[in-house]
Amino acid sequence: MEGTPAAEGASAAIWTIPNLLSFLRILLVPVFVWLIVDHDTTFVGLLLFAVVASTDWIDGFLARRLGQVSELGKVLDPTADRLAMAAGLVALAVRGAFPWWAATLILARDAVVLVVGIVMFLQHRLRIDVRRLGKVATFSLMTAVVWISWGNLGYGLADAALALGWISFTVGIVEYYMAAGLYLGDLRRALADREEC
Repeated sequence: MEGTPAAEGASAAIWTIPNLLSFLRILLVPVFVWLIVDHDTTFVGLLLFAVVASTDWIDGFLARRLGQVSELGKVLDPTADRLAMAAGLVALAVRGAFPWWAATLILARDAVVLVVGIVMFLQHRLRIDVRRLGKVATFSLMTAVVWISWGNLGYGLADAALALGWISFTVGIVEYYMAAGLYLGDLRRALADREEC
């Protein structure tokens, strides 16, 4: 559940390039989790998580650019984002590279949005599209998680990575909760419009 009421014009296509990219991102989640929690392969796992995180915007961009916006893609893209974020956060927190308190701030917001989204879909068949602010916030936080973890693990330029990471986290977490408030407003408007029909 993210953003303005679902737009018209999306196709029922499944096997599109953007959807395949989203599927690939989901399939890579257990791979980078396994690599991160193993002390011998944490570096590779963190890099793979960074790659998956950096492709956050590509599937949506390709869908619009190639004219392949689909109903499945509207669900699959944010699902891939949420799965990658949650799995990466838990793996890095377990590894001791990212603080649990910061991970909890992100995961709690995601849990609320997910539960509300599921309830609204099951009860009202209502889905809310992604807002640009939500995508920007997700990217900011994914970047922050990588930089902070990089710094805490003591890799090259650790101090600079930590400084950039905490700046990005501060901006991103504010955007994240602002986006959640906007989604709530979108949801209320969509429910009101449905009642008027």
